[in-house]
Amino acid sequence: MIKKLHSDTAGEFLNIFELHRVKPDYNALCEIVYKYMLRVPFENISKIYYKQKSGYEFFPDIKLYLEGIEKYNFGGTCYANNYYLYLLLQYLGYEVKICGADMSSPDVHLVIILNLDGKEYLIDAGNAAPFLKPMPCDLNVDYVINHGVDKYILKPKDENGNPRMELYKNGQLKHGYTAKHKARDISEFSEIIAGSFGDDALFMNSLLLVKFFNNKTITINNYSFKESSENKTVLKELHSKEELIECIVKYFTMPEDIVSQVINSLKEFRNTWD
Repeated sequence: MIKKLHSDTAGEFLNIFELHRVKPDYNALCEIVYKYMLRVPFENISKIYYKQKSGYEFFPDIKLYLEGIEKYNFGGTCYANNYYLYLLLQYLGYEVKICGADMSSPDVHLVIILNLDGKEYLIDAGNAAPFLKPMPCDLNVDYVINHGVDKYILKPKDENGNPRMELYKNGQLKHGYTAKHKARDISEFSEIIAGSFGDDALFMNSLLLVKFFNNKTITINNYSFKESSENKTVLKELHSKEELIECIVKYFTMPEDIVSQVINSLKEFRNTWD
């Protein structure tokens, strides 16, 4: 797995996101995160497709990842989306590290922690969440993001210096993670990543796609469709695989043949949220 971006690859990366290389500062960082989040959806269509096509049991290499974004409007899940954003930030000169995050099990999530001008930020482009800008870690009180019926709360660091993120839906805690501040190498997550491609793994037996726009978010979670903004959430159920495929093609602009192949191959649609 690539550990640093080559200049040619970095140039392609920047072109896709319509970014320019500038001296690291907070405004530039916000632009990078925002454009990345709007261009790269959280989705597991590509995860299932790449395994079906080539037997992949690791997230795609950088060439395939960028090709997927540019040609098919793919994105990825947490490891791919956060790791490649980390490499881009590293190339651009930011003081950045990848870190494991614990949910129900250790290291099942990956996040980015960045230091800039003496301040620490959490960046997470792989949580299917509206983290559209760097989130401050040096907190004395909760940092809250409201999004429709969802509320994301970043807690002040615990006694070990680790920030915790929690998701509440309609006031109920649904899940969260504790980000561990220790810098890690992507090779340390190989076993967990390979396991996520197993026949019984959650994202090989469910569907979750989340795409962010300037003023709304589209979420497809199995047969549930949700359109949400800061103050409003609209829900509807999809009643067939044909309707599900049509909805994904319409809102995520992925190729219909690939979407159909993946959807028709799923034998079950396991709950991803609760």
